[in-house]
Amino acid sequence: MADGKVTGGRSAQLAHTGLRHGWTTGACATAATTAAYTALLTGEFPDPVTITLPKGQTPAFALAAEELAGGRAMAGIVKDAGDDPDVTHGALIRSTVRVLPPGSGVVFRAGPGVGTVTRPGLPVPVGEPAVNPVPRQLMRDHVAEVAARHGGSGDVEVELSVDHGEEIARSTWNPRLGILGGLSILGTTGIVVPYSCSAWIDSIRRGVDVARAAGRTHVAGCTGSTSEKVAVAVHGLPEDALLDMGDFAGAVLKYLRRHPVDRLTIAGGFAKLSKLAAGHLDLHSARSQVNKDFLAELARRGGADPRLTASVAAANTGLDALQQCAARGVPLGDLVAATARDEALAVLRGAPVAVDVICIDRAGTIVGQAGPKGPRG
Repeated sequence: MADGKVTGGRSAQLAHTGLRHGWTTGACATAATTAAYTALLTGEFPDPVTITLPKGQTPAFALAAEELAGGRAMAGIVKDAGDDPDVTHGALIRSTVRVLPPGSGVVFRAGPGVGTVTRPGLPVPVGEPAVNPVPRQLMRDHVAEVAARHGGSGDVEVELSVDHGEEIARSTWNPRLGILGGLSILGTTGIVVPYSCSAWIDSIRRGVDVARAAGRTHVAGCTGSTSEKVAVAVHGLPEDALLDMGDFAGAVLKYLRRHPVDRLTIAGGFAKLSKLAAGHLDLHSARSQVNKDFLAELARRGGADPRLTASVAAANTGLDALQQCAARGVPLGDLVAATARDEALAVLRGAPVAVDVICIDRAGTIVGQAGPKGPRG
């Protein structure tokens, strides 16, 4: 599922970058649940509260909110995403715990700001709170530990909520994935690694899963909203077939290699897709650059004379190179699209996925295409 600093344990410095780790929503929810259940059994909230993450780390989290009354206990943790630009950074994650009859186990509920799954294809069933499997198990384990330590049964309802979560979720993939009402509780390790973009990549994967579960045989990986509109106009695709891949072309291709659909459209700006054509799977400007020498070689293959070839190599931008070639009748956009398609097929490694590529300019005009152009699937 998808989502994308300031109390909650201090994270270690990343030795090679100086950036600070943070904690996932799942780790924060586990800490809040542990504190709330402890208070329910003992009358006292542990503050800070320490938990054990899946790989053995034991962070401590300061409580930002607590309430004990009427047979329930609530504890809140403010999410610290470290130095990662996470949209949930600073969100207050609450867990309200109530005792259930013996044999009930741990039952999860979605409170305000936590989403509910409404479409198949996600790691939890339709109708369930958007709490991923690893955080669920982590909370179950900590509930069992608290119960063993303080004489409880371990049969509890855990209601998770996030202050302003429904508003924050509008900046995530959740609405498109059919997660309605708020954020997801995520995390496989409990730790947020700065700039790993793991939440975005996980959202791409869940987008493929939802599309496949809905019976979609044609999906589009798009670099932004303008290219999404073009993909819809060209192919008539529904919203649940659109993958907001951003800069992560490699994430789309590698996941489809293992979980194929009949057809993939890659749609994006000319400059970004020229990076894919040059063999880059991460299209972010900080991690790959437009290679004008590469564009010049493509132009040469497309019939550019030596003067134009040299001018393309010296162009200010990719768009400048494109415009120069267009003025001289050299189809640089189509050449970039075709070469990007070849790179995509190479990453797919023979997976049964037909690929077409659409390059656009900043206005959304198609400036290059390659592969089958008609709708399919």
